[in-house]
Amino acid sequence: MSLSRKFATVGGATLGSRLLGFGRETLMAAALGTGPMADAFYAAFRFPNLFRRLFAEGAFNAAFVPLFAKEIEANGIDGAKRFSEEVLGVLFTVLLVITIAMELAMPLIVSTIIAPGFVGDTEKFDITVKLAVVMFPYLMCMSLTAMLSGMLNSLHHYFAAAIAPVFLNLTLITALAYGLWTGADPLMTAWYLSWGVLIAGILQMAVLYAGVRHAGMRFGLRRPRYTPNVKRLLVLAFPAAVTGGITQINQLIGQMIASTKDGAIAVLQYADRVYQLPLGVVGIAVGVVLLPELSRALRGGALKEAANLQNRSLEFVLFLTLPAAGAIWVISDEIVRVLYERGAFSPTTTATVASTLAIYGLGLPAFVMIKALNPGFFAREDTKTPMRFTGISVAFNCLLAVSLFPLYGERGIATAEAASGWLTTVLLFVTLVRRGHWVWEPALFSRVLRLLAATAVMAIALHFASAYLADWLTPQAHLVTQLTALMLLIAMAMLVYFVMAFAIGGADASMLRRNLKRKPRPETAKEEAETSVLPPPQI
Repeated sequence: MSLSRKFATVGGATLGSRLLGFGRETLMAAALGTGPMADAFYAAFRFPNLFRRLFAEGAFNAAFVPLFAKEIEANGIDGAKRFSEEVLGVLFTVLLVITIAMELAMPLIVSTIIAPGFVGDTEKFDITVKLAVVMFPYLMCMSLTAMLSGMLNSLHHYFAAAIAPVFLNLTLITALAYGLWTGADPLMTAWYLSWGVLIAGILQMAVLYAGVRHAGMRFGLRRPRYTPNVKRLLVLAFPAAVTGGITQINQLIGQMIASTKDGAIAVLQYADRVYQLPLGVVGIAVGVVLLPELSRALRGGALKEAANLQNRSLEFVLFLTLPAAGAIWVISDEIVRVLYERGAFSPTTTATVASTLAIYGLGLPAFVMIKALNPGFFAREDTKTPMRFTGISVAFNCLLAVSLFPLYGERGIATAEAASGWLTTVLLFVTLVRRGHWVWEPALFSRVLRLLAATAVMAIALHFASAYLADWLTPQAHLVTQLTALMLLIAMAMLVYFVMAFAIGGADASMLRRNLKRKPRPETAKEEAETSVLPPPQI
């Protein structure tokens, strides 16, 4: 199966989940707006969700996948099964201890990490603590789910892991719909949502476990033992978890700062949901697929294939992400108005969320490129270098967010996150090139410049088109009319961008068809195996 088809498999499943996420956030905006219960729920949910991103998109895709693949290659399915049972025994025990400790310490965690700004508001603080206590076991469910996802990705079964998040959105949509149907007040709706998060975690874990069994892996829970394999996993996993969760870490920092202003946390969450659509569909899909493919190429000594995988993946993500960033910048007001402005979500809130979203759009290419660049380190079992860059980025984000928030509010936090994303991207790319792990292609640079030109033309066309359809996009227009206008704008933007990109040479058919094939020609692989030596892991 070609890389493009694998990207499409994961990206398509993620797209379905993110579209349901839009439905969820639309209902959330109508039910809670940016009121105190919205702040309380989002603040409480951010903490277990942070760990979900750290494990699911960081540690287990970066550390578990290469080691699991190595066990399959060296010792077959039996060796991989034994390795999985060793990891599961330790992981389950550690998660159980962490969950109990966090539940007992939740008031302290909320006051110091999750939302220190809530301390002065006793009611909001108490509710946030109680909601977080209900939702925190979601961490345990999702960490085990992340392990199962890593196993499926290593076995080249991508769809089940990608589709699992759909259950979270379906469960929360059900909770919100029930709350709106029964006329529940915001506090009761927040309780429905919190229990829905926990139920969704259990469902996702069950779906992934069934997927692993279907893939031919049957394993049980062993007594925890600190074996060499487990030690190696932990050595790789901690820095990988920090690196993989850089966006979430920066968002948590932003939440801590934003908790001092009423409604700011909800504003950031609503903006985050929109730009997470292209980030999830493109960035996460490429990151999930590229790591096992790149690990396989390097283990087999196919260095030319590895270089091709990296260049083509970066080309692919920029081809899809640059126009998304341009569109978010130009029509952020229209997007937010159509998606959210109803019920408790006012026009004033629309302006605030839209301006924050536009800034996030400028950081979108960087956030996606990080997902494509990190596998270049992880596949070589180097998780410490990206972690060091993450530390630099987080420090930069903290300094910038603290400086800008008093002046620009939520826009200052978005600016800090976008700037730190670009800093991380530059550090990762320059390091790969300097080490010789990324073969620089002048043709790639030329194509990126052409894609930027196509994006600029698209943005100008989108600006005039949105002005032409302004009457269709006013709050007074029917929702169907607004949605139709927004879809027309998106379709027009896609048409202009793709025509321009292909016309001026920013993209061609070979990029989408021939260059993303999974395997090199047999003779090429043979040549590389005979003439190349796999670089040693850099730890």
